[in-house]
Amino acid sequence: MHTTEQEQAIHVIGIELRTTNDEAMQTIPGHWQRFTNEGVADKVPGRQSQDVYAVYTNFENAGRSNKGLYSLVLGVPVTASTPVPDGMLRVVLPAARRAVFPVEAGRFDLVGAKWQEIWSRDDLAKTFIAEAERYRADGQIDILVGIEKEAPRA
Repeated sequence: MHTTEQEQAIHVIGIELRTTNDEAMQTIPGHWQRFTNEGVADKVPGRQSQDVYAVYTNFENAGRSNKGLYSLVLGVPVTASTPVPDGMLRVVLPAARRAVFPVEAGRFDLVGAKWQEIWSRDDLAKTFIAEAERYRADGQIDILVGIEKEAPRA
């Protein structure tokens, strides 16, 4: 893990799933299948890169925890002005300090276990506003978790 400052908001257009952590293992694989089968990435105009994002946002307990309902949007990065196709929506991964957790390249099967590890950690001041998985064309996978900015030292 390392931390980084995400200087700019990242706009993502894609398809949404409302789910909970208790249901995630049953609902998320089907959502990925829909994303792939429907060719969602290819239907988004003005795609900025070949990256695919899985953005977790609209938490029922935003700012406090990831318990309860949240949205998972699978999509691609676009500009703020890109029009949203019918049946899709835009979400924003706001500029923030982020903890970055790499997952072994191409090992999609390890992402769930990495999330379990992240959520069990109590040494990070997580913001619970918007988190993401970033999948790059070269197989690199990163999990991006919003964390509180460090308090200034007196």
